[in-house]
Amino acid sequence: MADKVALLKAVQAAQAGDWDAAHQIAQDCSSPTANWLHAVLHKIEGDEWNSKYWYARGSGHNYQDFADIEAELGAIYQSLV
Repeated sequence: MADKVALLKAVQAAQAGDWDAAHQIAQDCSSPTANWLHAVLHKIEGDEWNSKYWYARGSGHNYQDFADIEAELGAIYQSLV
């Protein structure tokens, strides 16, 4: 439950453009959703290798699943509510 609340905050931070805050939260959580968010944050950063690494860590998603970052962040948010 604590991870869920934290990850909701992380998604909101990412949507607001606060990559550092979102990344810190994602790093501190341990779940498939946290890995998914972590992957998206590295995609935003432009670090494709690191992003694909986090997708592969049991996120249940792939790098190419979403072309639009905002849509992907929205999907993560919806998976948490």
